[in-house]
Amino acid sequence: MDPILSRELSRVDPHVPFRSSRAHRHHTWARTWHSRPELYIQPESIEEIQKIITLARKCHRRLVTVGSGHSPSDLTCTSSWMVNLDKYSKVLSMDTGSRIVTVQAGLRIRDLCAVLRDNGLALPNLGSINEQSIAGAMATGTHGSSLRHGLMSQSVLGLKITLANGRSVSCSAEQNLDLFRAALVSLGALGIVTEVTLKVVPDFNIEWEQHLRSQDVILSDWTQDLWTKHEFTRVWLFPYMKQCVLWTADQTHKPHRAPKSSWFSGRLGYHIYHLLLYVGQYVPRMLPAIEKFVISVQYGGAGTSAVEEGRTGLLMNCMYSQLVNEWAVPLHRGPEALTRLSAWLHGDNETAAIPYDSRGIWVHAPIEVRVTDSSNHQPRAYLDNTMPDGPSLLLNATLYRPYDADPPCHVRYYEAFEWLMKEMGGRPHWAKNFHSVSVEEFQTMYPELPEYLRVRNEFDPEGMFLGDWHRRHLLGHESDSQPFPLEEHELKTEARVAGGYMWHGEVVGRAMSPQNSEESFDMVHGAEAEKSAILDDTSSMWR
Repeated sequence: MDPILSRELSRVDPHVPFRSSRAHRHHTWARTWHSRPELYIQPESIEEIQKIITLARKCHRRLVTVGSGHSPSDLTCTSSWMVNLDKYSKVLSMDTGSRIVTVQAGLRIRDLCAVLRDNGLALPNLGSINEQSIAGAMATGTHGSSLRHGLMSQSVLGLKITLANGRSVSCSAEQNLDLFRAALVSLGALGIVTEVTLKVVPDFNIEWEQHLRSQDVILSDWTQDLWTKHEFTRVWLFPYMKQCVLWTADQTHKPHRAPKSSWFSGRLGYHIYHLLLYVGQYVPRMLPAIEKFVISVQYGGAGTSAVEEGRTGLLMNCMYSQLVNEWAVPLHRGPEALTRLSAWLHGDNETAAIPYDSRGIWVHAPIEVRVTDSSNHQPRAYLDNTMPDGPSLLLNATLYRPYDADPPCHVRYYEAFEWLMKEMGGRPHWAKNFHSVSVEEFQTMYPELPEYLRVRNEFDPEGMFLGDWHRRHLLGHESDSQPFPLEEHELKTEARVAGGYMWHGEVVGRAMSPQNSEESFDMVHGAEAEKSAILDDTSSMWR
């Protein structure tokens, strides 16, 4: 054990466990990024979380909180201390009358949905998967596909956060509003969210239908009722065939009905498609033919439908490891964006008007098209990436990584895609694989970014929750902004033979300030933190 940690452990309460391991190897769900944290810590109580933060401050360590690791970037990579809340995942209170529930932040969405179902309740909307922790999904701006719903964080009424000085505070629209707006999409940079209070809805089933439509039909219906006729709508564009899969769903009281089965949707089809994608890595010109084959066997015919529980029917199978590059743009710019991107992939440079050469570029996954609208919801997260003045279109340029190998087209494809998204007035999804956005561009995209940073810096003055990802995208070069004492910097990345990258970092900031972070925080924020100290029953605030 590190001698400094051993010394500091001897000075804190021995009756509060410090559940750490040195053997953990972290990787994202897509296995795009890997790192080896010095310690992997799984607390089971608020006292343990407070102890972790106290020890990290005294041992000069950065803290990274992770759940499922579904964000495919290096946002969660660290060589310092990693905190996982899978064992801090209880349902603390549930009022079926007011439909308000308070849970510990490590609870996975799948488990929350199951508990809610057993009590006749449900989350109003879901993203594509349910593996994330509730706090992780909120922290990165997770959304579904519906103009009647916004980000999943719109259901959040209040939060409890343990800050860098070890104190837990509550925040909501009525209490510590600035902290609440920063924490709704926190990017893990404020503290450790420990409790989430949510407004839920009565349990519901959905009836969904899936049909194949031409790209021209989808674009012609765009300004009609394509996105408003049904509660939930999403589209997948297959660019080479100029075909779209249109999926729609509405709540229903009909009995459950399973979808028609297909041999290609089972294990055999999974491996056939995976192998074809792998061959396409070496013979990229095959990819349009593979796309045609998948459309004919998977989506051809009269379409399909089913009646399922909302908690399962709203999900989708992510299939294989993938790169995902998703941007929000104004909904009305969708037809132009899709037309120009499709033209670029077909080599029609005049229509595309994108200053990148598309020759030799062959992609092998559909473009996912979803919608959301959080423009009328208040309070709004400082870093909400959707459009603030109207409905948003979410375009996701997905690229599968067969057997964990990056597709050869991804660099230039994403350069062209991101250039187009910027011209459309877009903003990237925080949890995805964007590459070409500078700090200056983020400052233009997010007029309230300075407010987020002000709150972040006030509540974590030593940078205990900051890493190289935050420096690159939010803080800027160190010549523009002084490094924080506990901020972790990237040392190097190494390409792995098995695919993805190994990330290495270190904490090399300036010396701690004369007042340590606990003392400085208490002087500046003592009265406010005391006023908002842990509440016995947060949910009672909204009854």
